Amino acid sequence: MSTHRGTSTGAAAVDSPNRYRDGILGDYGNGAGKERGSSYQPYEAGSDRRIGHTLRGSFGLLLDTSRVRLDRNLRRVREWQLRMERSSDHYYQKWIIEGLLRQKPLPPSKDGRHIPLNPGAVRTEPLIDERSGKHYASNSIRSNRYTVLSFLPKQLFFQFGRLANFYFLIIGILQQISNWSPTGRFTTLGPLIAFVALIMAKEGWDDYRRYLLDREDNLALVSVLDLGETSDEKPTARPSTLLGRRFREKNPQPEGERIDPEPESEEGHGKRWARIKWRDIRVGDIIRLERNERVPADIVLLHATGAHSVAYIDTMALDGETNLKSKQPSTLVANRCDTISKLEKCLGELVCEDPNPNLYLFEGSITTDGETMPLTANEVVFRGSTIRNTSETIGVVINTGEECKIRMNANQYVHTKSPKVNRFTNRIVISLVFILLAITAGISGGYVLWQREYESKNPFLALAPVSAGAIIFGTVILINALIPLSLYIVIEFVKVFQAYHMNDIEMYDPETDTPVSINTNTILEDLGQVNYIFSDKTGTLTENNMQFRKLSVGGTSWLHTMNMTRGDVEGKMQESKEKGASIDLMTMDHLGANTGVSTTTDSDPESTGLSISQLGSGTESMLEYIRRSPDSNFSTKARQFLLCIALCHTCLPETSEDGKITFQAASPDEVALVQAAQDMGYLLIDRPAQSIKLRVSRPSGEQVMETYDVLKVIEFSSNRKRMSIVVRMPDARICVICKGADNVIMGRLRLSDLAAKTAGEVDRKARERHSMEAEKAIRRKSMTTPRNSHGRRPSFFRSRSVRSSKDLRRSSRISRQGDDEALSLRDERLDLADEDSDKDSDGVIDESIAADEARVFEKCFKHIDEYATEGLRILLYGYRYISEKEYETWNTVFKSATTSLVDRQERIEKAAEAIEKDFELAGASAIEDKLQVGVPETIDKLRRANIKVWMLTGDKRETAINIARSANLAKSFSEIYLLDATVADPLDTMRRIFLDIEQGTVSHSVLVIDGYTLSLVESDEMLSSIFFELAVRIDSVICCRASPSQKANLVKGIRDANPSCVTLAIGDGANDIAMIQASHVGIGISGREGLQAARVADYAIAQFRFLQRLLLVHGHWLYLRTSKYILCTFWKEWVFYIIQAQYQGFTGYSGTSLYQSWSLTAYNAIFTSLPIFFLGLCEQDLSPETLLAVPELYTFGQRDEGINLKKCVSWLLMGTVDTIVIFVVVWTEFKFNLTGSPDSPSHDNSLFPMGTLALTIVIVLINVKILILEMHNKTWLPLTACALSISLWFFFSLTIDALPRRYSIDSAYSVYHSFTTTFGDTLAWWAVAIIGILLVLGANLAVTALQRVFFPTDRNLWQEIEKSGGDVDGIVGEYGLEETRGESGGDRDRNHSVRIPGAV
Repeated sequence: MSTHRGTSTGAAAVDSPNRYRDGILGDYGNGAGKERGSSYQPYEAGSDRRIGHTLRGSFGLLLDTSRVRLDRNLRRVREWQLRMERSSDHYYQKWIIEGLLRQKPLPPSKDGRHIPLNPGAVRTEPLIDERSGKHYASNSIRSNRYTVLSFLPKQLFFQFGRLANFYFLIIGILQQISNWSPTGRFTTLGPLIAFVALIMAKEGWDDYRRYLLDREDNLALVSVLDLGETSDEKPTARPSTLLGRRFREKNPQPEGERIDPEPESEEGHGKRWARIKWRDIRVGDIIRLERNERVPADIVLLHATGAHSVAYIDTMALDGETNLKSKQPSTLVANRCDTISKLEKCLGELVCEDPNPNLYLFEGSITTDGETMPLTANEVVFRGSTIRNTSETIGVVINTGEECKIRMNANQYVHTKSPKVNRFTNRIVISLVFILLAITAGISGGYVLWQREYESKNPFLALAPVSAGAIIFGTVILINALIPLSLYIVIEFVKVFQAYHMNDIEMYDPETDTPVSINTNTILEDLGQVNYIFSDKTGTLTENNMQFRKLSVGGTSWLHTMNMTRGDVEGKMQESKEKGASIDLMTMDHLGANTGVSTTTDSDPESTGLSISQLGSGTESMLEYIRRSPDSNFSTKARQFLLCIALCHTCLPETSEDGKITFQAASPDEVALVQAAQDMGYLLIDRPAQSIKLRVSRPSGEQVMETYDVLKVIEFSSNRKRMSIVVRMPDARICVICKGADNVIMGRLRLSDLAAKTAGEVDRKARERHSMEAEKAIRRKSMTTPRNSHGRRPSFFRSRSVRSSKDLRRSSRISRQGDDEALSLRDERLDLADEDSDKDSDGVIDESIAADEARVFEKCFKHIDEYATEGLRILLYGYRYISEKEYETWNTVFKSATTSLVDRQERIEKAAEAIEKDFELAGASAIEDKLQVGVPETIDKLRRANIKVWMLTGDKRETAINIARSANLAKSFSEIYLLDATVADPLDTMRRIFLDIEQGTVSHSVLVIDGYTLSLVESDEMLSSIFFELAVRIDSVICCRASPSQKANLVKGIRDANPSCVTLAIGDGANDIAMIQASHVGIGISGREGLQAARVADYAIAQFRFLQRLLLVHGHWLYLRTSKYILCTFWKEWVFYIIQAQYQGFTGYSGTSLYQSWSLTAYNAIFTSLPIFFLGLCEQDLSPETLLAVPELYTFGQRDEGINLKKCVSWLLMGTVDTIVIFVVVWTEFKFNLTGSPDSPSHDNSLFPMGTLALTIVIVLINVKILILEMHNKTWLPLTACALSISLWFFFSLTIDALPRRYSIDSAYSVYHSFTTTFGDTLAWWAVAIIGILLVLGANLAVTALQRVFFPTDRNLWQEIEKSGGDVDGIVGEYGLEETRGESGGDRDRNHSVRIPGAV
């Protein structure tokens, strides 16, 4: 597809296609331009055809120009709306919050928050906040929206702020005026009050649940140093049981680990640790936390019992990262605060920054005994974290309550969510109000004319004139239910039952005993209209289970099978064969000849630690080779690599009573590496101070204990992307071992130039493979019809009405041609891969390669490329030996850097650079972060459903990219764009990306942005506007190192950039709450970390894979049901009340009702409530199997096909036809006395039989049309409801017929015995009723049949397929509807990847 470029790069960025087209690039005017060119050719034979083409081209150009102008005007309107919203927010804050409520924002402090380090003092005298002159904020938190006093006024304002409720309130007030209401005084106000009270009660209960959840936190206990014994209570916090088991935290604190109060004093002087509630904690308090205890407030560490005073902190609930963070108190206080007596003597002052939401930066200082040292994020632990692997930590509180980091990142001003359909419904309501006013004006005008022609000429009428007010307001009250109150009442009951029916057994997780949870039923239909999904990574897409999977050493790649089951190994080997790339293939003949490995089969098919010789090569074969050839080049390199893995980490071994060793570390990656080293003969036994003890298996088979002295550890950081350890070997040599990202280690190798050259060649070949994959994808796209500007696809089988078997066969041939072309491309791709491959197979040890550094580099970097394509987390290892003198010289510089008060981190990194160089390549490791079951398949189906999936995570960029590859967010042929402000100007980068996207040469685009760059984008209005313009065009976006507030801002940005879209956020931790609350639909995962997100989300599921059934099946049904419910509700009220309006022309426009008042009241409550109720509850247009097999059907909701302006107009037009037919039948019967002669005693042509006839036809029509003609899912339940509703009408008629005569006196409706003895006793009346019913039902049935025959939709076609018993999966394959089937295979093809430099 060609696109017109701007005159400059900047113009290309600014004049990019409009963003309100779902990111689908348009080509305005291109086709027209080509045809305009042809119009200048000389006149020849067939020029008439060219003239026709020219005219069509001119019309197309005019249409395209109109679209551009319309889009521009829409953008201006939306920008104006945004400015108005910002302006209103500004003045609301200024006049209401600051002016009226006197809640002004606190000014910044002069030089930070000064907190005295005076143990126990704040328990007697709380500290004062210099910004406000009052005490610091309480540690109590509050997520509920109302208080006892504010609930009623806020809810009344909210409920009657809704347009419909306000309208009915006005109608109810008008009905109280005497003689103005022809329908009674409380027919509107009574149901309205009951409905509003019900909704308010529900809102109150939901808010009370939030209060109970906060109460659990506020009443939790913590140990606080209370030297003055101000707190004598030791209460026990009891979690509320009102919410049931589902809403409580899963094992908030392990059994047997409750913290007991410390004895009153270690010296018996009344000094003790007191147990107080979280809400009573104050700034300046010193608290003690033990293992697995949650942190109740932001604290600065004073002491930790770990090695080197290191405390390991779990920040999953804060930033979503699974790896433990190592925190260490300042060296000034680390050894001065381990006992109460030392704490009492440790006096000083902390200076901290003012509270802010930044999770990654902290500035402060600590002073004691006249010495000052800086405080960084390394010494601070934030609320929401959990203490792990540390028996005891002590800290001083610096921020409390709503001033804690996690609370400042929460969405403080949560707006009540309303479904997208409501916006359209409100527009319908407004339109119907104008129609009602127009009808009222017409009837009022008609009364004026009738008054002149008739009333003034008849004395008996002239004596009783009707005021204009009575006519106008009486008419409004008479037909006010054109805007149906039942629309808002019945839908609430419908949604309650809809939510109940969503308890699908297919969305139940037996492992955790967790069903789907519905926390709100207000926005159920939004599940069927989602355009964007914002997903967390850790715990949502992944299982947080790291497994060592592969390694590359000495030019050979090996599959680690010792931690795999037999089935897993067979699956890996089969997968490798399908990909066309060998994974560690070594034949058993080769093993038998070279290693003599036994091929005895294990009797247990699922046993771990299989001898891989049974299936192929693996690390066991490598170890066997090392045992047999211990002095070879390969064996030497392999032993050195395994030693690097066993030494370069920060793991701590723990030995249980039964002798089993487990490992604790700051990162699950490190645990996986150490466990792999253990599997391969290097077991970490102990890690005492400054040493590491290993149990090493020698090639001879004996096991020896070796001690390695740890001289220095240079820890990993996101800037360095590596960690190093300096150890003294048992032979006294000093070795520096470094591991990190491949691009970082590569530049620090001794042969870095050779490494860079080799890596460049590997990357070149990878790019060629990428180009082939991209070409294939683009060609496949060109063979399919593109979506229109609203993301719409044409019919799967054909356009419009042609539905012949010839076309089906033609489509099948086209599909097969596409498959043949794809296979041809695959063959070309494999040929290219074969050219690049060597004759040597991976897993076959070649000593000549192991001895050649260039060949080792080539093989290793090729393996890294393959690992990255598989989504594995890669680490490259390097090592070198240094002299004692070199180490001492460097250590002096490093010590100086670690004790520096100025630019300490920068100086440490600079000192580390001096020793992290000239490494020998040891090898590469690959770790699998296991995805949850079904994640790639779910994302593929969501993509086919035209849903864009974004991944927002607090993890590092390399990890996020790898997971994106594994989860199919990034394809093997994807163009991955990095938006990094530290590398290039974001504006220039986005301009270049715009150009690539506009050229149409990018088959699949992925944008990666980090939290720092995103903060710059958010701070600049122009950058922010361009970023979101670009983001809606990108296929997937990955945001890494994002704080909770940034996640929420991204969701809000997309909502502002595309107001018509529906966003969904899904996560499992407290760090996802802000994002969940900012989206239209929030879904929580009931993860291993608890129920923080599931508590506040709209819906909760146990696994990400359940999302496809929740959206594609239940979401589709819910949107369909709600749409049909709304349409049918408006239609039935239109039919009922337009007959009333038509009747007014025959009553002198007096406002007389055609229907008896009791019938009028019972119409919505009894006769027509069941049809719309069961339609909204039971309708299913397609089976779950079809909806899952064909996700493209989900676009039915995205395109608003269930309810839109066209559909509403068509329903109202059909309703108008129905009213005309009904009224003509009724009026004909009334005028021409069709039901009997005037002399007959049964003859009755009064108002009551006329209204009863009309009502009979209307009620039968409504029930049959809704529950039979419109409902596809015809089960016994809706059919029974249809019969019951019609029966209730006749039962009602018999009931009022039997009422005493006094109820008919002074009434225009003669009810007494009329139905049984007068008109109801005649066959003619029933014959007219049946004729009227058949006429209107026939008209509706004919329209439905014509639509299905000549204008069928995709849903109609699939309904036919299901009805005929067709094979859905077979049809999907035959017509090539599963677009991503070929792409999925490409994703997993290791030979066709694009590796981002530095991806780990």
